[in-house]
Amino acid sequence: MRAAALIAGALALGGTGGVLLGGCGGGTKTVSISAAPTPAPEPGAAGHSKSTSTVGGRTSTAGASAATGATGNATGGSAPGQGTSTTRTAPEPAFTHTATQSVQDTTGGQATAAAATVRAHGYTPNNTSDYHPNQTLTVLVGTRTGSADGYDQRAFFFLDGRYIGTDSSQPSASVRVVSQSDTEVTLAYALYRSHDSLCCPSGGQATVHFQLNNGTLVPQDPIPPVASTRGPARQ
Repeated sequence: MRAAALIAGALALGGTGGVLLGGCGGGTKTVSISAAPTPAPEPGAAGHSKSTSTVGGRTSTAGASAATGATGNATGGSAPGQGTSTTRTAPEPAFTHTATQSVQDTTGGQATAAAATVRAHGYTPNNTSDYHPNQTLTVLVGTRTGSADGYDQRAFFFLDGRYIGTDSSQPSASVRVVSQSDTEVTLAYALYRSHDSLCCPSGGQATVHFQLNNGTLVPQDPIPPVASTRGPARQ
């Protein structure tokens, strides 16, 4: 009967947080029952709750402040306290040149080398002052070396001092530079009718604008034919 009374008492006290347990001496003692203790915040949390997430098999822990947009190592950024850094790369411009290059180096070096290239192709430069070493696109007009009449001419183009070709696969009787800029050159061709002699073209002239396009020299106007029986031509 006494044991039954103790059990009933224990059940009655369970809701109030205390249980009476029988002791060896016949006395009673009270044991308090409370809810599970609240875990202390992890070090470094500064009083904020922590959240743990798993992404791609990797577990990362961030403080409550992460919800406000802060970033750190867990997001692939820089060290704590430093913002996320991003490295951007971009291709170089298609045509560049060094503006600080010395005049002696560009004039004495590139111009001399360009003239030597023209001679190596069997032509003699008409006017070396046409070569502007400070430009990306440069040009020299040459006459075939040893030509008896001097009416066998071509324009030789250079990109940053490197030879890239001529204006046409066939020479013209007469061609000259009328204007040029960093990446553009305009040439003028004397035009001949079928009965004209080399000294006296009667067809006027045709201007052709050449322009660099992604590293390729492209004529923006039709180049006149080298010969024609129906209209003006370059010879």
